[in-house]
Amino acid sequence: MIKNWLKIIILGVLDALGIWAAIGLLQAGGWGVLAVLIFGLIGLNVALLSKKAYPLRYLLPGLVLFGLMVVYPIIYNINIAFMNYGTGNILSKTQVISQFMNKYYQPEGSERFLFQIFRNKKGDLKVLFISKVSNEAYLSVGDHIESVDLHNPSLIYKNGEIIRIDDYEKMSMIQIIQNLSKIQNLAFKYNDGLVKFRSVSEFRVYKPQYSYNGEHNTLIDLKTNKVYKPINGTFTSSDGEQLSPGFRDYVGFKNFIDILRNPQVSGPFIRVFSWTFIWALLSVFTTFTLGLTLAILLNDSTLRLRYLYRTLLILPYVVPGFISILIWRGLLNTNFGVINDVLQNLFSVKVPWFQDPFWAKVALLIVNLWLGFPYMMLISLGALQSIPSELYEAARIDGAGSWQRFYSITFPLLMITLAPLLIGSFAFNFNNFTVIYLLTGGQPPIPGSQTPAGATDILISYTYKLAFGGAGSQYGYAAAISIIIFLIIGTISAFNFRFTKRLEEMGENL
Repeated sequence: MIKNWLKIIILGVLDALGIWAAIGLLQAGGWGVLAVLIFGLIGLNVALLSKKAYPLRYLLPGLVLFGLMVVYPIIYNINIAFMNYGTGNILSKTQVISQFMNKYYQPEGSERFLFQIFRNKKGDLKVLFISKVSNEAYLSVGDHIESVDLHNPSLIYKNGEIIRIDDYEKMSMIQIIQNLSKIQNLAFKYNDGLVKFRSVSEFRVYKPQYSYNGEHNTLIDLKTNKVYKPINGTFTSSDGEQLSPGFRDYVGFKNFIDILRNPQVSGPFIRVFSWTFIWALLSVFTTFTLGLTLAILLNDSTLRLRYLYRTLLILPYVVPGFISILIWRGLLNTNFGVINDVLQNLFSVKVPWFQDPFWAKVALLIVNLWLGFPYMMLISLGALQSIPSELYEAARIDGAGSWQRFYSITFPLLMITLAPLLIGSFAFNFNNFTVIYLLTGGQPPIPGSQTPAGATDILISYTYKLAFGGAGSQYGYAAAISIIIFLIIGTISAFNFRFTKRLEEMGENL
């Protein structure tokens, strides 16, 4: 009985907290998280109160976390890919319209006011205005000004000057200057405009610059009478003039079309896309070639100290990758690096490792070779040791040489085991953000590029720059490219599964 009551109390507290969080998410417009929260609360109640749903008690925590950490980010990313979300289009449409409605301009011949400022002991301010045009007096009351009779009893004079209004004391010019940051923000409604601070000598009348017509969904510049219509999240006039800021809006497949057709975006993208494939292929080829060569040498039982060599050659794999990359970055420094010092002394050559696009790519391949060959050596060594020695003995009896044995026996049997791992290595290097970011940062830049693309950027680092680097953020483009990356990696993974199944069938027939 106590156990049931305890369960009900805990469930009640969790439901109350969940409802409180749901109200906050509803007000903030966090629909995705709100949906996951509601699903989790319903599932929690069903799991704890229904005996038939007992297995949910173990499945639900994992399902909720899966929804929050995996499903929701994927859905959110897809949503952003079809929007113009980025620098200049961060705010919602309502927020942008509000900003324009709060912009004012000073019409020609606008009314001017002399002023005196009064302050009470609480620090509240009251302003007395004298119109330069009509000589009428006005007094600030709340957020507006009202006409006032200069002979009003609340105005206290001394030597012909007003020194106090009720309990408000007149501020001197020094005091006004000292409180200028607060006084500059004063604004009071007057007719169809605002009386705002202009200088220490006067206030002026300003009028709203924009008016929004909700029926026609247009923004009108009252100063020039231009009409602006929202196009792809930006208020645009008939002559192409655009107002800033814009707002978040759905633009359909525009981001994907720009990536393929817009020269300012597609040019850098194609270069980055091509280099990404070349980078992944060369990384797998170089690391596998060196790793397999070393594995064949270390697999020779007649090699002395081969266990020592194995230990030494595995060290690059043991040291954390980011430390190795930063060390190599210092070694390859163009002006102060050890490698260039050696090249300078031996051949009188100084290689611009990080300044020239070609040499920057060579540097990346060298560093990635250092990081990747131990893994390839280990898996190749393991695969070599699984090949029956009887096959080699039979081949020797048939007169096969070392190259024939490798080509006809070693390599085909290795591929059965290693081909899926090589495909996986290709997918890994396709998204190998760490070595690109830490060694070159994607630099040097591509000349004339309108996006923050570098000569050594791969798709994942390019996506990172679009979202978080450079002068502005372009989340829409970044999300669209991330979907392209997802589709490529998904295709590679699907091919890997089918290829692995084929290789297993081949292995069973051998």
